[in-house]
Amino acid sequence: MRRGRWLRQLAVTTAIALAQIGTVVGPLEGSEVRFFSMSRRGAFLEGDLDGVSVDSLGVLGLANRVARVGSVEEPYLFTAARHPDGWVLGTGNAGRVVLLDESGGVTTLLEADEPTIFAVAVDGEVVWAASSPGGRVHRIDGEGAEAFYETRETYVWALAPDGAGGLWIATGTDGRVHRVDASGRGSVAYDVDDVHVRSLLALDDGRLLMGTAGEGLLLLLEADGSARTLYDSALAEIVALERGAGDLCFAAAIQSEAGLVDMTAQAQAQAQAQAQAHGQTQATTGEQAASVTVVESGSQAARPAPSGNGFRSQVLRFPCGGGVMETLWGFDDATVYDLLWQDDRLWIATGQEGKVFSLQDGNVVLEEDVDERQVVALLADRHGPALATTNAAAVYRVLAESEERGVYTSAALDAGEIAEFGTLHWRGRAPRAEAVRFSVRSGMSATPDRTWSSWSEPRSGREVPVGGVPPGRYLQFRLELARTDPPPAVSEVSISYRQKNLAPKIENLEVLDAGQVLVPANFNPAAQVFEPVRPNRDGIFTTLTPERERDNSRLKTLWKRGYRTFRWSGEDPNEDELSYTLEFRPESETGRWFPIVEEYQESYFSFDATVLPDGVYRFRVTASDAAANGDGEPLRASRVTGPVTIDHTPPVLGKVDRQAGRIGFEVGDALNPLRQAEYSLDGGEWLDLAPADGLLDGRSERFELAVEPEVGLVLVRVMDTSFNLATFDLSPTP
Repeated sequence: MRRGRWLRQLAVTTAIALAQIGTVVGPLEGSEVRFFSMSRRGAFLEGDLDGVSVDSLGVLGLANRVARVGSVEEPYLFTAARHPDGWVLGTGNAGRVVLLDESGGVTTLLEADEPTIFAVAVDGEVVWAASSPGGRVHRIDGEGAEAFYETRETYVWALAPDGAGGLWIATGTDGRVHRVDASGRGSVAYDVDDVHVRSLLALDDGRLLMGTAGEGLLLLLEADGSARTLYDSALAEIVALERGAGDLCFAAAIQSEAGLVDMTAQAQAQAQAQAQAHGQTQATTGEQAASVTVVESGSQAARPAPSGNGFRSQVLRFPCGGGVMETLWGFDDATVYDLLWQDDRLWIATGQEGKVFSLQDGNVVLEEDVDERQVVALLADRHGPALATTNAAAVYRVLAESEERGVYTSAALDAGEIAEFGTLHWRGRAPRAEAVRFSVRSGMSATPDRTWSSWSEPRSGREVPVGGVPPGRYLQFRLELARTDPPPAVSEVSISYRQKNLAPKIENLEVLDAGQVLVPANFNPAAQVFEPVRPNRDGIFTTLTPERERDNSRLKTLWKRGYRTFRWSGEDPNEDELSYTLEFRPESETGRWFPIVEEYQESYFSFDATVLPDGVYRFRVTASDAAANGDGEPLRASRVTGPVTIDHTPPVLGKVDRQAGRIGFEVGDALNPLRQAEYSLDGGEWLDLAPADGLLDGRSERFELAVEPEVGLVLVRVMDTSFNLATFDLSPTP
């Protein structure tokens, strides 16, 4: 009865001074409305664009119309050049060179004995083509095709007319550049210190820019035959070179692992194993362990990841004669295949997504997104570049007018947890309401699949309700644009959502050793209530009350007899701000819990436990997200400690027996094991005292102490695991 009355009184009078410093500003509360917001070019580029372009300011609009001129039967198109009658295309695996005219007709110009055409060039009415492996250069004119020059190299990667009827030839795997005159006589003009010469650009003054593969070197070959390195790239391959306005040139550097053609020696075994399954072309010589592997669309994920500076490819600008090298743009996940200077801007062809960009005012603008995954060549045309693609081999041309309609599909937007969706808002221009329409769908998988909901009906208006789709973790929107005058444009899209409230979790509830206290690292006892004299009017659980303005970013451990500390970690799936309640009850009780502290913000709590009588207790921590969900249904989670012993009573001395030169005695503790025993003779230093069984670990231990007859003062002090200390005088009786 007395204990029950005491517990009731304790529950009524309990209050706490909180041990926290400052105010912690948490993340956005879970019950509040959040927004997916897209207004940057980079965010829009993560989606799929069909007939839609993104300008340098990140504005979505209808792209210029792209018309497919025609295609060829070969699976791979490696190179292309503009011809007065259309486009010359170099293909694989049948070693054909074809002319695709502007009406889509295809004429075969060459069927080489070798399987792959990696390089073509046009000089007036003459077509040059190089077949690999074997490094043979063919000359094609109105009278037919003939073998013009034998490089005796494994591969020919690039051809560049020299302006005098001759030809520059870039080869591998010995990294040489040949020069051939109009009569077919030629020789090695330069032998580079790399495996492949991958790209060429002939300058007007007779000099030649060379890009290598392996070391990623950019070199300038002077008219006198000497050469100097202009740039040593962190990427492995200079895949394209282009002349810009004035004395400026451009280069594209890529990781060889990201290229259309894998030229590494390590690829040989894989290429041989996959040749039949994937239709890949590979070639080796008796002396070289090199291979050429055509990378099919979708196989990029199996290739090694980019290294060096982290980019898969970079676009560089530099003075053609050498000077400061400027990185104009870096692509994390796109591979640059070709460059073209037209209409006072640089055009950039990429894969694996078949996107064509232009560089305007230092910003990359998405211009086109074609069905084929890889745009391998850009060719000057009337209203913009013509695009040559592989997988499948086709040629497109840009027309003067914009598309009639375009569709933009966003990437899957992640709400973090299952959520309800509200309203879509957008900014931009719509001359007619139906020129801009939105639809949405939702799902629980990161990649949209058949488990997602169906697309909602397209709707127009500045605010489009989307709450009709089922709740889900992910949302995707689709934007449809229709051509008007002036054309429609969308600069920002935002969609509201609200997460479903999920219960918080408590992890790692820890009971610290008796007397251990956690305080902020800058805790100053002189400025705090540190040593309570008696319970104050707020309740019996006195704690260390910090100053609110101090930093609470780090903690330190102090010791204060009689205090107990609990530490835990709580988290909320909705990132809601959590508050905690700490409660207790005696181990023998199974009913109600009694509060120690409520609506507490920190994840630790230290308090003066001397207000609790000796005994065994359990403590419970409860996390609540009520602060973020007070107007809804707040959720809670609790965790209970194991039995915790509260012990304020020091050990007691038991039976003592004395013999000549020896004192035997027993020490016991009601609740805790003993943890330390020491003795002092005649006021000397304290020395460790071991129990008779050699292990100090029981609640009751017997000790034997040898004492010389002349010793007059014998003191023994013993401490239990709750740091309760008792000192006993075992001096000889007068």
